[in-house]
Amino acid sequence: QVQLVESGGGLVQPGGSLRLSCAASGITFSLYAMGWYRQAPGKQRELVGTITRGGTTTYADSVKGRFTISRDNGKSTVYLQMNSLNAQDTAVYYCKADFLSTQYWGQGTQVTVSS
Repeated sequence: QVQLVESGGGLVQPGGSLRLSCAASGITFSLYAMGWYRQAPGKQRELVGTITRGGTTTYADSVKGRFTISRDNGKSTVYLQMNSLNAQDTAVYYCKADFLSTQYWGQGTQVTVSS
């Protein structure tokens, strides 16, 4: 059974930082490209960034320079380091695993940026 489990969300003040984790099981993690997405209330799910099997990253313009994606294939985990958070970053954050035509999603973790 494939599982992607996000963790690390919570309430943080503007300007603060959080690190999200997404632990995968049931897949050969190293074969998968991984992505982070987010969905704010009343908005469509949007791409935050991706990391390839080889570790190449891409980011949405809205998070570039503030967010960093990394992966640890030994732990089957992908991370999203989020710095300089602001209210517009408030959303449910999801991770996704991609390999060829196969996709898996996590259940999401809430991030709320508020004073």
